[in-house]
Amino acid sequence: MIIGTADEGLESRHWTFADGGEEMNKTVLAFLAAAALLPMGQLAQSQAYPARPVRLVVPSSPGGGTDASARIIAPRLSELLGQQVVVENRPGAATMIGLEVVAKSPPDGYTLVMANSTMAILPSMRRNLRMDVIRGFAPITLVASNPQILVSHTSLPVKTLKQLIAFARARPGTLDYASGGYGGNPHMCMELFLSMAGLKITYVPYKSGNAGLTDVLGGQVPIMMASVLSALPHVRNGRLRAYGVTTAQRFSSVPDIPTIAEAGVPGYDATQWFGVLAPAGTPRDIIARLHGDVGRALKDPEVRKRFVADGSDTVASGSPEEFAAYILADEAKWAKVVKDTGLKPE
Repeated sequence: MIIGTADEGLESRHWTFADGGEEMNKTVLAFLAAAALLPMGQLAQSQAYPARPVRLVVPSSPGGGTDASARIIAPRLSELLGQQVVVENRPGAATMIGLEVVAKSPPDGYTLVMANSTMAILPSMRRNLRMDVIRGFAPITLVASNPQILVSHTSLPVKTLKQLIAFARARPGTLDYASGGYGGNPHMCMELFLSMAGLKITYVPYKSGNAGLTDVLGGQVPIMMASVLSALPHVRNGRLRAYGVTTAQRFSSVPDIPTIAEAGVPGYDATQWFGVLAPAGTPRDIIARLHGDVGRALKDPEVRKRFVADGSDTVASGSPEEFAAYILADEAKWAKVVKDTGLKPE
């Protein structure tokens, strides 16, 4: 939980975390202060914002959840801003190429990024990063989240998560799991599960989640963490067995599937999130304008319907400060997973 005084200035506000300490508070304060500092010329420039189209960079290829999130909100956000929001895909280097493009852009509100939870994983899983992927940005708002879902081929002789845990615990190192992208959200969600459940299951890397899912459907690999959108049709038609979703609460699109926490691993919680950020130093009035308009776009019934169809829930942040704190907490969580599991940064 974050505690702050609503009418205090950003520089003087002291943010407190129920599960954090003074060091975390200082980190959040430094993060927010760095994002807020700007020359007076930029402040004057922001008064007419927006005066031209806004670029929304997606640091991944077309077709994924990040791209879908950007393209769902862009038309409604264009209407609210009175300027076209142009979605631009800049994939590569585990989202780093797109993130760098935005971080190096002028902090004037005309170049934004639709980032995802990989952003919070990168500092722990990538060596020699050319930039501070967390503090190089001014957070605006969360947009959506979706869970992964733990599934297996139906030939695996277990029907519940507790049975799966017992089955794997009796066969340490003999089972495999598929995952696309070392250090990606599905991989990290699985490693968190294995760590908390005390299991040894071997990671089998794939170039993409869909490639891994194909082999799980074919019975070549028994288990994986998959996106709800890609796995659910196969669960419904009986080709895959579902054990639980990764979020702390049941997911609205699949309320009949329990969470991993309630099914056998208390306290488990991992979310794939998507959110909008600007370069650090973007004027606070522009951040506030964008936060308000994205939030209004997310309340549009048609926008919400499209997110549900895409397997996501809309989850706008109460404030940019809350989103900043959320990112920092997520970064700390994945750093602990890397340390606890012995994963090696690439």
